[in-house]
Amino acid sequence: MSQTVPSPEIGSQRQDQDQTARLYKVVLLNDDDHSYDYVIEMLQRLFCFSVQQAYEHAVEVDSKQRTVLITCGLPEAEFGRDQVHAYGPDPRIPRCKGSMSALVEPAD
Repeated sequence: MSQTVPSPEIGSQRQDQDQTARLYKVVLLNDDDHSYDYVIEMLQRLFCFSVQQAYEHAVEVDSKQRTVLITCGLPEAEFGRDQVHAYGPDPRIPRCKGSMSALVEPAD
């Protein structure tokens, strides 16, 4: 009797499906080079948060050093992180040289 062994392509597709089926968090990290106005503006533009939601995230990142912005699939989480990294410096703070930092973490 012969056994059916999945080809490498099928195994990789399953692994890819497992990774994208998992949930991931986009975590915004605090720093002292960005104003509340910057954070609120960025979160409204990039994540479509209301002013109140964006303000609550700004307070949380300031007080707890991090805030979870969204929980979603891996491609969307990586896109969200990359959008934060590409947003640019805060024009209100002269010493600010770049965007805020964000990372992607498994939601488990």
